[in-house]
Amino acid sequence: MDVLDLARWQFGITTVYHFLMVPLTIGLSLLVAGMQTAWVRTGDRKYYKMTRFWGKLLLINFAMGVVTGIVQEFQFGMAWSAYSRFVGDVFGAPLAMEGLVAFFVESTFLGLWIFGWDRLPRKVHLACAWAFSLATMASAYFILAANSWMQHPVGVELVDGRPRLTSIWEVLGNNTVLAAFPHTIFGAFAVAASFLVGIAAWHLWKRSAEEPVWRSSVKLGTWVGVVAFAGLSISGDLQGKLMFEQQPMKMAAAEALCHTERPAAFSVFAIGDVSRPDCENVKSVTVPALLSFLAHNDFSSEVKGIEELVPEYQAKYGANYPVDERLGELSGKPIDYVPLLPVTYWGFRLMIGFGAIAVGAGLLILWLTRGGRVPTGRWFRLLALGSIATPFLANSFGWIFTEMGRQPFVVVPNPSGVDGVWMFTARAVSNSTPGEVLTSLIALTLVYGVLACVEVFLVRRYVRGGVAGVLPDHKPDSDESDQRKDDDVLSFAY
Repeated sequence: MDVLDLARWQFGITTVYHFLMVPLTIGLSLLVAGMQTAWVRTGDRKYYKMTRFWGKLLLINFAMGVVTGIVQEFQFGMAWSAYSRFVGDVFGAPLAMEGLVAFFVESTFLGLWIFGWDRLPRKVHLACAWAFSLATMASAYFILAANSWMQHPVGVELVDGRPRLTSIWEVLGNNTVLAAFPHTIFGAFAVAASFLVGIAAWHLWKRSAEEPVWRSSVKLGTWVGVVAFAGLSISGDLQGKLMFEQQPMKMAAAEALCHTERPAAFSVFAIGDVSRPDCENVKSVTVPALLSFLAHNDFSSEVKGIEELVPEYQAKYGANYPVDERLGELSGKPIDYVPLLPVTYWGFRLMIGFGAIAVGAGLLILWLTRGGRVPTGRWFRLLALGSIATPFLANSFGWIFTEMGRQPFVVVPNPSGVDGVWMFTARAVSNSTPGEVLTSLIALTLVYGVLACVEVFLVRRYVRGGVAGVLPDHKPDSDESDQRKDDDVLSFAY
């Protein structure tokens, strides 16, 4: 494998791994803040125990997310230095905002929340929880603003072959990020919801103590999951319409649409080899005219296929790579403007499918546990624990589709923006040797494997311990003074 392939594998492995933690942190932080709000408002200790239990799992996940996320920025200079030089003037602002405004606020208020149980007034302590959770959303917004600029560059001018930032507000107000942000947040809620439902249902199956905690968690998780799935559908539809305008090849690749159609049918699934851009020997189960509506709110609109788009891309951006030794074996070779069709086609469907399974499993678990019921079969345990993985898989396949669907560009041309502001992935890689990148790939993969074992061990330990695992033994409350004393003792659970 050459440097480009190795660098892409490295960034893909570390990024997908990191993104397993990110949505859970975002979604769970908001749900934990909501649980604590319910406790402060009602005084019901059920919500207090929910806050402490789910808060412990949040802290473990957040810590692992920070450790694995730091590597992402290092890789810009290590494996993608040419890309860093190209986008540096643009990326500096949103990444600095993410680090200075969002992450520092996030970590500061998280620290106050962890150590402030017995030191801060309840409402001030609750405000810290909300400040932390809202800061995680702000952090996500700035990161998505940078990523969305790569998908749709705006707010720049081309100076000496490099984009120079002219308006940070255009970057932060990019219509691509305005669609991607709610989609990402709803995805985070879907992940956190299934996390609650699966673990709480498992405890109900085990007949664990604190049954009210688990039943309330199942109800909360299920209804949050339903709302999240509805939000994902709406925001995903908006993203699809932007993709039709901004990245027509990605739209065609998502459907393995080889030939232009008017109206265009939506492919539910395909039988045959979708890797061929001529679509020979491929049969699809389709919904007539649905793709035209998803693309342009019109059941009769035209959607261009791969065979028509390729000549258009070649006319705009060139048929061959420049002759440049830094491009390695791609130097002077024809540019393949068609993304890897099996990945884009099936990744898009797996994203939708696993998302639907997640909300369906949540509703089924809620129905099965209605009225104090709890199924006793081992199948229910498998359903509960298996449902946790489904939104994680949906998020991962969604990001893989989004990033691989824009190939061969690392910065996608804006069809109505500044001419010349794009970059081929082949030109973005560092001038490293295959051995150097392979060494870092192996090292990072092994380290991330160890971190995965640590995360699973810690989460499993505290999940199995239940509420008792995060709270010390205490006597029932007798009066308000005893309540405050008990709270002081319980604060040392962290």
